Amino acid sequence: MPDKIIDVAVGVLLRDDGTVLLGNRPADKPWPGWWELPGGKLEPGESVMQALKRELKEEIDIEMTEATPWVTYVHNYPTTTVRLAFCRVTGWTGEPRGLENQQLQWVDLKHAHETPLLLPATYPPLRWLQLPELYAISSAGSPEGLPAFLDRLDKALENGLRLLQWREPGWPGGTAAPDLKVALETVLARCHARGARVLINSVHPESWVSLADGLHLRANDAQACIKRPALEKHQLLGVSTHNLSDLNQARKLEADFAVLSPVLATPSHPDAIGMGWEHFAELNQQAGLPVYALGGQSGSTLAKAKSVGGHGIAGIRGWIA
Repeated sequence: MPDKIIDVAVGVLLRDDGTVLLGNRPADKPWPGWWELPGGKLEPGESVMQALKRELKEEIDIEMTEATPWVTYVHNYPTTTVRLAFCRVTGWTGEPRGLENQQLQWVDLKHAHETPLLLPATYPPLRWLQLPELYAISSAGSPEGLPAFLDRLDKALENGLRLLQWREPGWPGGTAAPDLKVALETVLARCHARGARVLINSVHPESWVSLADGLHLRANDAQACIKRPALEKHQLLGVSTHNLSDLNQARKLEADFAVLSPVLATPSHPDAIGMGWEHFAELNQQAGLPVYALGGQSGSTLAKAKSVGGHGIAGIRGWIA
């Protein structure tokens, strides 16, 4: 591995129509013709946002007006190691045009990661963009509580919920109870009918994962893993984390995302002091994968979570409102 790490600011330009901007590399640069996200190296003394603003003007002739940090990701090429600070850019003036003899194209987010000749370090962020900003966690609690939960779930699905974790540790009869599996099957049918995905928390039987869209590991269960659990290609892996060690393990397991908590105090744990947004931002910068904020989250905290680099928010109660 090369000794020096090159710091690069990368812009993920997102339009309201669900497209992201890609450009192909000019003939006089390494990997000519391959497609990538716009951006470039940090100059001495520059912050990531300063470098990104300058690079977007020099490379595609736009003035960046609104952007938030996102994932910082280290990628090893054969001769170079780059630390890529991906930022979501949602506001700019001007129309992007190639100033370095490169072609530009707006690509549908759903299929951007399938672009031929996609630069290897560009694939992960385009795949991460498939993740919604809200990650809901179930709270049915019991057979008696299931109908009310299903009503709340239906409303959330109508309002755009697309990712749910099935986590029912207090279910009467245990986490493998037959009626709990029936409840899961009902939830799966409703979610899949709306195009939403369901992940199974590792408190439940491993066999249930094959019924769903992936697995969510508790922090202790993740630490006990040596490698990524065997999942189908389409299935997601989420990991609960509470500190840098947990985040490092999530990255080693090649998790698709992590949930970091507690960020703020919650009604269920009023005496637990959250880490706060500043510490969340510090840990997120070192995570190397998308991170959801958990703990005291609701629709009113989503913008704050994204402003400090979070992918979005996760919650047991907040998503219901």
